[in-house]
Order: sequence, then structure tokens, then C-alpha cells
Amino acid sequence: MADTFYDVMRRQGITRRSFLKFCSLTATSLGLGPAFVPKIVHAMETKPRTPVVWLHGLECTCCTEAFIRSAHPLVSDVVLSMISLDYDDTIMAAAGYQAEEILEQTIEKYDGQFVLACEGNPPLNEDGMYCFQGGIPYLEKLRHMADHAGAIIAWGSCASWGCVQAAKPNPTRATPIHKVLNKPVIKVPGCPPIPEVMTGVVTYLLTFGMPELDRQGRPKMFYSQRIHDKCYRRPHFDAGQFVEKFDDEGARKGYCLYKVGCKGPTTYNACSTTRWNEAVSFPIGSGHGCIGCSEDAFWDKGSFYDRVTDVQPGIESTADRVGGTLAAVTGAAIAAHAAVSAIKRARDTKGAHTEKGGA
Repeated sequence: MADTFYDVMRRQGITRRSFLKFCSLTATSLGLGPAFVPKIVHAMETKPRTPVVWLHGLECTCCTEAFIRSAHPLVSDVVLSMISLDYDDTIMAAAGYQAEEILEQTIEKYDGQFVLACEGNPPLNEDGMYCFQGGIPYLEKLRHMADHAGAIIAWGSCASWGCVQAAKPNPTRATPIHKVLNKPVIKVPGCPPIPEVMTGVVTYLLTFGMPELDRQGRPKMFYSQRIHDKCYRRPHFDAGQFVEKFDDEGARKGYCLYKVGCKGPTTYNACSTTRWNEAVSFPIGSGHGCIGCSEDAFWDKGSFYDRVTDVQPGIESTADRVGGTLAAVTGAAIAAHAAVSAIKRARDTKGAHTEKGGA
């Protein structure tokens, strides 16, 4: 019988108390309530460690770089205790024929059970010759492993949308993986994705199974809200206070970055809540607007510093109109207050004259 997560943890000297603490932290990192902790404990005590095959197509390896920097949970806990990372040609010790043999061994032993994690995308032009691995095009390798996988994850915007490789004119015909596979794909976009989002998706998948996805295939637990919705600069947006150009007075005061191109109002991700580098900051917190890297075709939507004009429903208005409307509302309120005050003064004066005349 295959080892469970808990079996592996016990062999590493992890106490029952530490194990329960780990389960609690895992639930917190996934945004789950205390009621889910016993479910995570049960899953880790009963479910076998799941083999993971991590493939790399056209990409820059930034997803791997992000993944190994996860803090909650630590990637060491994920890799050493929760999963069995059987293949990853970026960080594995094996190479050449020895490495490629692992793929067939995984299929033979865990057919239909392992998780296929894909970083990067396949190029379709020239019969896939722009990305060649182990003597075959990456497209062929990807399809072969996907046919035998139990679940498929698209890491980052390269695998999810195509990213910079698929930007116009896309000479290699770089294509997101869901367009070349006949199976559901869990998309975890971002360039790169947030480390804790990546480990969170793996943790949820191995503990509870398939997470709830939105209509684009993204886990709702991390991609259900716009960055704009939870951004700490949102009050400035609502107040019509904007940075007009970098390093102006508004920038120094931390005003909203919408007018200098922030794509937060149209970008769905957890950046403004989960943040980066152990929740220290994120681009907007560092004074630079969101570039929308987790959205489809973000490279082809114009300059990163152009203001969003076709904002999605639910956003109050454009930045200029927000400021103008607020000014008009404020002016109307002042006028109304002045009118009420004048009427009250007139009534008081009239009442005083009446009392004096009556006396």
C-alpha cells in the first residue's frame, strides 16, 4: 500500500501536534474555515501521496522560481510530504534517457492517477519543431502524458493563455495547452502565479479533489475577485484621487494608479490579498500599476501605461467621471445645506419678529 501524507511526515520526525498545526495553516492558506481542518487531517491520514509530473514547454521558468519560494505552505512540505515529484526536468537530478524513462515508469505504475503540471506551452508551427525534447516535439510529449493523467494543471499565463510567446505575430504559433488537449485543465495564470496560490491549488487538489472553477477554468478560491476589489488604494479611486504621472504629489501620497495604466479593475487574481514575498508587498504596493499578467492576451492589449477604457460591469465609472461626479455631488450637497440653513435662518428671524410684535 502506498504511503499517505501522514506516514511520510511521521518518518521525518514530525509530531502529531506539528501535523495538526500544519493542517490548520493549510486550511488558512486556502481561505477555508476551521470546519475544514478535520477534513484535511482525514485526507492526509488516508490518501496516498500523489505522483506529479511537471513538464516545461516554451517558458522562462518563472513559475518554478515562484513555486520554490512559497512560504504558506513551504514548498519543502509540499514536495517532500504531500506529493511525489517524479519528474521535473528543471530541478531533477536525472538527465537524458534516465529522466525520460521516468515518464513511462510513472504511466505504467500510476496510469490515470498522477497529476500533470504544465509550465509553458507548445508551438504548433513547423510541426512543433520550435520546442523539441527527448527526440520528439513537446506537443507530442504533452499529449502523451495528458492522455494518462488524472488531473492537469496549467501553470502561469504561458500554459494558460499563451503569454508573450503567443503575442502578435506569434511566429511559432505558441498555443495554450487547453487548446491542444481533450481534457479539463485547471488554469493558474499569472506571470508568474503567486507561490502560495500554486501550492494552495496543489494542496486543495490532493486533499479534496477538483476545485471549483470559473468559466475560464481558474480556481474560484483565488480568481473570483478583481485586484481592484481588495486593493488598499481603492478608497482613493472612490474619492477621485489619482496619480496623474509617476512621482507627482498623488504618487507620493499613495493615490490610485488607474490613470497611469493600472489594470487592477479588469484583472482577476489574489495579489491584493495574498501578495508576494510572504505577503510583504505586490506591484501596486510598490508604486507600479498592475499590468494584468493573469489575463488572456495581456501582451496584446496596448501599453501597460495606457488607461483602461472598457472597464467591466461593477466598476463605478471611469476615473475622470468618478472625480467629476463626486465633485458635483459634493457641490450639490453644499448647495442643499446652504439652502436649508437659509430657510432655517429665515424661519428663526420671522419667529423672533412675531414674538417681539406680540409682546
